[in-house]
Amino acid sequence: MGGIFGVISKRNCVTELFYGTDYHSHLGTKRAGMAVINQNGLFARSIHDIQSSYFRIKFEPDLPKFDGNSGIGVISDTDAQPILINSRLGRFAIATVGKITNVEELEEEFLAQNKNFAEISSGKTNQTELASHLVTERETFAEGIVYAQSRIKGSLTMVILTYDGIIAARDRYGRTPLIIGRNEDSIAVASEDCSFPNIGFESEYILGPGETVLITADGITQLVPPQDKLRICSFLWIYYGYPTSNYEGINVDDVRNRLGSIMGAKDDTPLDVVSSIPDSGTCMAVGYARGKGIPFRAAMVKYNTTWPRSFTPISQSTRELVAKMKLIPNYSIIKNKKVAFCDDSIVRGTQLKNNVKALYKHGAKEVHIRISCPPIIYPCPYLNFSSSRSPLELITRKFIHKVENAAPADIYKYSCDSCPEYARMVEYIRSKLNMSTLIFNTVQEVVQAIGLPKESLCTHCFDGTGHDT
Repeated sequence: MGGIFGVISKRNCVTELFYGTDYHSHLGTKRAGMAVINQNGLFARSIHDIQSSYFRIKFEPDLPKFDGNSGIGVISDTDAQPILINSRLGRFAIATVGKITNVEELEEEFLAQNKNFAEISSGKTNQTELASHLVTERETFAEGIVYAQSRIKGSLTMVILTYDGIIAARDRYGRTPLIIGRNEDSIAVASEDCSFPNIGFESEYILGPGETVLITADGITQLVPPQDKLRICSFLWIYYGYPTSNYEGINVDDVRNRLGSIMGAKDDTPLDVVSSIPDSGTCMAVGYARGKGIPFRAAMVKYNTTWPRSFTPISQSTRELVAKMKLIPNYSIIKNKKVAFCDDSIVRGTQLKNNVKALYKHGAKEVHIRISCPPIIYPCPYLNFSSSRSPLELITRKFIHKVENAAPADIYKYSCDSCPEYARMVEYIRSKLNMSTLIFNTVQEVVQAIGLPKESLCTHCFDGTGHDT
């Protein structure tokens, strides 16, 4: 997915920028970057690959070259960024979060106008550079951002570092968040407000969908007002977000806890104990234990000492090895027990299948899996969750297409939790992954747990709805 952070201050901002950006590391595992306007008026920038290391380790040696009062940082799952641009609007740095699905169409249009692209990421045009071209098509940054949002299919939130301040623009339907924070002499903007407390900021304002603001050390000026339609990604609360983060004022841990409690209260399966597939299933498991009235125990523990993060190994076999090695089953808790394990989602199902196998091997009598969200039926066209996967890599679509040979027009039936097609699909996944039982929360229960109206949430990956219409 990715996350962005920007800060502008009446003093040197580099420390806050460094740590504020680092607090977005849970949102991306490929590349990261920072750009600062130094005291001499020149832009300084660093970009590193973080697939096999941490943001702090990669960027700490670069800190001496940054000495400015304003800067932006980004954790990215896609392009190398921030991009530095010299344009008719002036010099600026830009970083983005989201996914442009019509990159090739826009690229062809610009090339036909004899315009060039300097940044190539994984053999493709860098979407952040493409966004910069769109923005500079108009007379002002505000007009250019509105124009860019009108031309982009998908979703794009951006921060632009200029000599006049930092311009922050939330994507047109607010699929990804932007929050303003403030301390006594600095103002910051972030994808995640969990980046604020430890560097001395307090959340002050949530940008609305499509809203654009100019941030200076003295205050905030609205450049483009928010639009009415909100389609924030529901998966933020389920998986992406850090437990201490808040979106639209709604805490991630609270939502995950409610998702577990809702499921636990209605689940009449005889169970001895509940645990989680750490870390994203833990908040749900605590709620599930309360809702069902059974104890929560750490029956599977992540070995944080040397396996704190899976990073993004090149091969699938290496990713599976890392996933296996970092989780240790607790024999004392699971031996001869009927254990429920909570997890955030099932995508391919490969890692979960290996986890279930390991739990049986270590003495579990029964392994029951509880998933906080509905089955993922549709790849996401707005962010980068499952963006590199074809639909057939989803375990749900393997069943729909390869087992049932369902017509495209009938796919919606498999997202209907009261339909026989849905029941057959869930049973297929349960059997394929060798679980004793398998239960997903429904879209309605996700909406209930979040507490926003259904029409304000994007639930596209579950039911195909939430389009920007």
